[in-house]
Amino acid sequence: MIKKYSIKKLLNQGKFLLNKKVLVEGWIRSFRYSIFISLNDGSTIQNLQIVLSTNKLDKIIMKKITIGSSIRVIGIVKKSIGKKQYIELQSLDITIYELVNPGILQKSILQPKRHSFEKLREQAHLRFQTNIFSCIMRIRHHIAFCIHKYFHEHGFFYLHTPIITTSNCEGTGKMFQITTMDLKKNQLVDYEKDFFKCKTYLSVSGQLEAETASLGLGKVYTFGPVFRAENSNTSRHLSEFWMIEPEIAFYHLEENINLAEKFLKFVIRYIVENSMEDLIFLNQCLEKWKKKKKNYLLEKLELILKFPFKKISYTETIKILDQEEKKKNIKFSHPIIWGMDLKSEHEQYLVDKYFKKIPVIIFDYPCSIKAFYMRMNNDGKTVRAMDILFPEIGEIIGGSQREERYDMLLQRMKDTKIDFNKLWWYLDTRRFGSVPHSGFGLGFDRLVQFITGMNNIRDVIPFPRTPNNAEF
Repeated sequence: MIKKYSIKKLLNQGKFLLNKKVLVEGWIRSFRYSIFISLNDGSTIQNLQIVLSTNKLDKIIMKKITIGSSIRVIGIVKKSIGKKQYIELQSLDITIYELVNPGILQKSILQPKRHSFEKLREQAHLRFQTNIFSCIMRIRHHIAFCIHKYFHEHGFFYLHTPIITTSNCEGTGKMFQITTMDLKKNQLVDYEKDFFKCKTYLSVSGQLEAETASLGLGKVYTFGPVFRAENSNTSRHLSEFWMIEPEIAFYHLEENINLAEKFLKFVIRYIVENSMEDLIFLNQCLEKWKKKKKNYLLEKLELILKFPFKKISYTETIKILDQEEKKKNIKFSHPIIWGMDLKSEHEQYLVDKYFKKIPVIIFDYPCSIKAFYMRMNNDGKTVRAMDILFPEIGEIIGGSQREERYDMLLQRMKDTKIDFNKLWWYLDTRRFGSVPHSGFGLGFDRLVQFITGMNNIRDVIPFPRTPNNAEF
């Protein structure tokens, strides 16, 4: 029986398979001089060169072959005389699975020329067959895999938290309501007749449920889709996105900060070590299309690994921004005042300009701009919160030490007008052996965006869901 190989495996093991008969399958990327086929099966950015023999059967097939067509090839592995590849496949037999009409191909993004990212999104169902998007998806896979690898190796348990919820974890922001009822205008809605007998939404976070699990299991994490209904039509926001949320018992803020930094560096190091082929291709694209310098992407990732993250308090951050504005005559759109919520322009200046693209961890934020569940500091004004800012992206992680004291948590819920009757179960955990505990949330898609160097977050997720767009 002839052994079937993926193109990645065949290219990697080619020198051990010389003169062996093998079977490969894939899609035609190019067809040159009626002899050479470049075949790709998605396993690697590299193509396998198929050399057609000149027998009568191949001549019949040659007239049918078009770019994008799917084929099955049986051939002999030979050392290539060309410089671009070590091996090639001398074909013995070709089976065509499906031909692509040249007229249809010309109207698609599979036509062999450069297309804009906007055009690729219009044909999102075909994006996976393009070099750029297949690269991004392979890197996305490896990032997801090494996230699970990190937590598994560090004693965390993977938790599936509910997507359907009755409350907003953050206490603010719009959520997608779900119902089986026919909601008509001016109709009095009786939610007792709804599927769950109450008002329900798509979750914005699995944090609160994960906290309850950490108070019994010690270390847990979630990795799943979350949904936000804000009309944020920007290059950094999605309505449906993926979040990683670890929650750890007996953890203080300092330990939480250290975990987040080690975790991010582990992921980036893993990608540099395991996705170099795709990173090099993406770097070449960025260099060509966006006029970025040579090795821009790799140098950016290496910089994250090279230096410790900068750690400064929110109060120090405000002082730095205020001094920079006065000293360098910079005019921010939003005035620098203690108690303000930092905007994108402040975050980007701090990371990109002031700290020269070194990630920044800001901690001890004013309680007035942070969620109810964050632990209050002794000053009564700030909470044990932390955000990690990355160059170009801004906030990539947000976390805190959680408020473990029953009375303090209850008061914070009252102060922020959180319905503690709905969250009775969350509050109740503080009465059963409550301990200091911490956690954070990482925006998975933003991390993919940073690692791949893409300008728009819609280009790092298979089918983006954004305001006014739920196609495919």
